[in-house]
Amino acid sequence: MCGIAGYIGKNSITGDRQDACLGLMDRRGPDHQGRCEWVVPDGRHVYLLHSRLNIIDLDDRANQPFKVGSKVMAFNGEIYNYLEVKSALAAQGRNFYTASDTEVLLHAIDHSGIDGLDRCEGMWALAVYDQKDGSLMLSRDRFGEKPLYLLETDDGLYFGSEIKFIFGLLGHGLDVDFQQLYRYMVNGYKSLHKQAGSFYQGIRELPAAGVLIVGPGGQTEEGKYWSFEHKPNDALTYADAVEQTRELLIRSVELRLRSDVPIAFCLSGGVDSNALISIAKEVHGYDVHGFTIVDEDPRYNEMIMAQLAIDQHGLRHTQVPVDTRDFLSRLRTLTRQHDAPIYTITYFAHWLLMQSVSEHGYRISVSGTAADELFSGYYDHHQLYLHALRNDPDALALATKNWETHIKPIVRNPLLQDPRAFINNPEQREHIYFNADGFGEFLIDDWSEAFTENLYTDDLMRNRMLNELFHEAVPTTLHEEDMNAMYFSIENRSPFLDRNLFEFALTIPDRHLIQDGRAKAVLRDAVRGIAAEPIIDNRQKIGFNAPIHSFLDVKDKEVREYLLDDGPIFNYIRRDKIETLIDKASLPNSESKFLFYFVCAKMFLEECGR
Repeated sequence: MCGIAGYIGKNSITGDRQDACLGLMDRRGPDHQGRCEWVVPDGRHVYLLHSRLNIIDLDDRANQPFKVGSKVMAFNGEIYNYLEVKSALAAQGRNFYTASDTEVLLHAIDHSGIDGLDRCEGMWALAVYDQKDGSLMLSRDRFGEKPLYLLETDDGLYFGSEIKFIFGLLGHGLDVDFQQLYRYMVNGYKSLHKQAGSFYQGIRELPAAGVLIVGPGGQTEEGKYWSFEHKPNDALTYADAVEQTRELLIRSVELRLRSDVPIAFCLSGGVDSNALISIAKEVHGYDVHGFTIVDEDPRYNEMIMAQLAIDQHGLRHTQVPVDTRDFLSRLRTLTRQHDAPIYTITYFAHWLLMQSVSEHGYRISVSGTAADELFSGYYDHHQLYLHALRNDPDALALATKNWETHIKPIVRNPLLQDPRAFINNPEQREHIYFNADGFGEFLIDDWSEAFTENLYTDDLMRNRMLNELFHEAVPTTLHEEDMNAMYFSIENRSPFLDRNLFEFALTIPDRHLIQDGRAKAVLRDAVRGIAAEPIIDNRQKIGFNAPIHSFLDVKDKEVREYLLDDGPIFNYIRRDKIETLIDKASLPNSESKFLFYFVCAKMFLEECGR
């Protein structure tokens, strides 16, 4: 896990700008920094910058930029199956001089070009320069776990793991993209990754599974090295779905335990993190150290369930209490780190968790990201499941009864109170941008943007889950977890984002996904007998989602003055509407989220705006 940055184009980048960029990269890679530069025959300049966080093969021999043949690479990420790929390449005559995954990855690319990427199971953002022909290849992993930002100008292409790295090479910042800021304020965080843009004009992300090649003459070509199809196997029994999920998840965890430094685990009270921890401990014999955010608010306190796992597995464990002290100043620090407003208050708590992981000496954390999107984990999935059963009256009646008994009492979103919501209107999506019209009234200028989604399959439930995975929930989580972890020089690993596990999940028929009112039924039963039974059978989804008033005392004179004082935010947001909002005695969940968005947008414009 590291940081990368670079440029290819007409400009010559001074040593001072390179130094400035490397200075900004220190948190992503405190163990070594390297750089290479070339002038190609047509006069273009090429720069590769790298900062290293030692994870696999801690020796200096694995430092980057790394060279194999005519190719030089700067790489951020991990190739989990590097031992298997290395063995196959060695059988074809390749020689290796390190024990690193970096060398294996570059040999795979040197041997097979873009096809070499598809042999690799892992996460990455990389740049490979070929000294022989002057071409540059950029690539990103299948699920977009590792960030790679791009800025294309008339003079060339800049790239970096963080936007601030590009600014370091440029020597200046860029203007805010207010379309993205409005999107964040009005439609919320799930709208932010439906396009490749960012909070700055001109900067975009290379898409997941993307490859961009700048050819020898400067021409660019962009595409994908991997794609997938949703092909449900109607002959797949529930028992076989459970067994194959168990086998694939055990293998995924095994691969992601490969490391030359110890690994920490994020532990909640839910099935996702407990599935990973129980497999690591009980199947692979790993000495698990779990870290849990603890909130005194009983609505969000997961320690009762987490304690069951701690006791059953004999885990080492650290509680991380929610700390609201100096909230505004620390939120400002976090905003500078993210080069963006913070997406939800969850990620402030996650930042505290990463701080504790770092203080205990760990350089890797493992999280349960994407289980919800692979196996069904959100409340609207229950109604989507009912839609999938619409042509089977008996199954639909039983599932509806289960929904009425187990789900309706705990759903807060009023648009999800009707079990037939998607049966009656398959196009209904208002619950995702809930109350967007009302939040639009806070803006000085008229702005709105309708909900959109990609069509991956005609299956309503799985298509919704794929949109959540590639465009809504998961990209948000990956961005925030990566930025939080790298602030403390920690690599984050997500075992549910495994190619084989994902492709198998796409073969599971909808009818298996929810059983007896329990979402993620296949996953739950896949770890039955390994994880704690009460956790497996708990239907309620908690998650950390504290109200803003738990952190921000709007009755405090100084806090109120800050929220309403002059600043660039009030060129775009109505001050009177904010004043009315903070004067309310209590806020429903959606307005609590909006107030958090406002605070973060205000800080972002103050710290990063231009």
